[in-house]
Amino acid sequence: MNIAIVGTGYVGLVSGTCFAEMGVNVTCVDVNKEKISKLLNGEIPIYEPGLEELVLRNNREGRLNFTTDFTSVLDDVDIVFSAVGTPPDEDGSADLQYVLAVARQFGQNIKKYTVLVTKSTVPVGTAAKVKTIIQEELYKRGEQIPFDVASNPEFLKEGAAIKDFMSPDRVVVGIESEKAKELMTKLYRPFLLNNFRVIFMDIPSAEMTKYAANSMLATRISFMNDIANLCELVGADVNMVRKGIGTDTRIGSKFLYPGCGYGGSCFPKDVKALIKTAEKHGYAMRVLNAVEDVNEYQKRIVFNKLKKYYGDTLKGKTIAIWGLAFKPETDDMREATALVIIQLLKATGCNIRVFDPVAMDECHRRIGDTVEYAADMYAAVLNADALLLLTEWKQFRLPSWGVIIKSMNRPVVIDGRNIYDEQEVKKLGIDYCCIGRK
Repeated sequence: MNIAIVGTGYVGLVSGTCFAEMGVNVTCVDVNKEKISKLLNGEIPIYEPGLEELVLRNNREGRLNFTTDFTSVLDDVDIVFSAVGTPPDEDGSADLQYVLAVARQFGQNIKKYTVLVTKSTVPVGTAAKVKTIIQEELYKRGEQIPFDVASNPEFLKEGAAIKDFMSPDRVVVGIESEKAKELMTKLYRPFLLNNFRVIFMDIPSAEMTKYAANSMLATRISFMNDIANLCELVGADVNMVRKGIGTDTRIGSKFLYPGCGYGGSCFPKDVKALIKTAEKHGYAMRVLNAVEDVNEYQKRIVFNKLKKYYGDTLKGKTIAIWGLAFKPETDDMREATALVIIQLLKATGCNIRVFDPVAMDECHRRIGDTVEYAADMYAAVLNADALLLLTEWKQFRLPSWGVIIKSMNRPVVIDGRNIYDEQEVKKLGIDYCCIGRK
């Protein structure tokens, strides 16, 4: 089976590579000539565990190809996935210009029945716009070539995307015809051997499912952060509370970990987009507005704790930061808490030294030399007045506290992800503060 995937960003490259791994012939298309050139030379533009090996092997074995010429592949494929970016517009709504551009080019060039599947996260009603554009382009050509549109939202977790794609909880597919359903069933048949479910539904429901899923997960995170902040005030321990409610089968334990806010390319963007979709239909998403407010507050909480500790004497202090990416196992810094903290620290006149196992180049690309980049985690804390833990990378979990105490001007640790044992750290003479404990 031959397919094309337009867009070689996170979703497009992971999806194309995994389809190729399952025996599908995949051509990934992107207008960025530099990106395609690098991929053809074996250079992977994003960090994702296991991805590089799969890309190189499937490209070498001929199942995964890369090109900038979309029209050249249309004659040979049965399905085209649109996985281009949908960045937030100025008002928070999803910017669909790239999605609609793909639809326009698709309508201008198809010569046989083909299914255009939207893989990007798009608001409800986007497939209808895509379909209208394709029909308009075919009308301009004087052609009546049959086609279908479909929706196949992704549910990949950065840092575990390969596993998520190859062994997902479910695959959601929105379709309008039996023919499209048969073709999508054929595509996903190799995955059915793993006994996971493909859930077929109407297209608007599939589009909504993606936003609803991410918004629910974001809601759980903000809920627990709100509870954690209250725990600090009343003397409760949020970790005990988390265990107490997480064992309730109606609730479950996932996404109940308090911390210093969520970030990334999905939760912030999707929550905002769903709020805007509701507004356009005259409805207010009151719960999601609160979710967003809590998260924005939570991104500042580590800084607030630092400021409370040092009072008005922060200026000139050297502050070490461990973790820049919005989560472990990725170099993605979109909406990362670290960017908020760095901005707040700079405003108070602090010297900032940072370390992240993967995201240092991405940080430099975003903020340049406005911070000092440490060679390793221990170099970051040298002569520091406080250490802020913002991303729970595995290598940060069991540090050499003796080295840290000797290296720092003052052993102050603010744990934004609650990964350390409070009693153990405090026994060493470290001034330790985390989230959700008095």
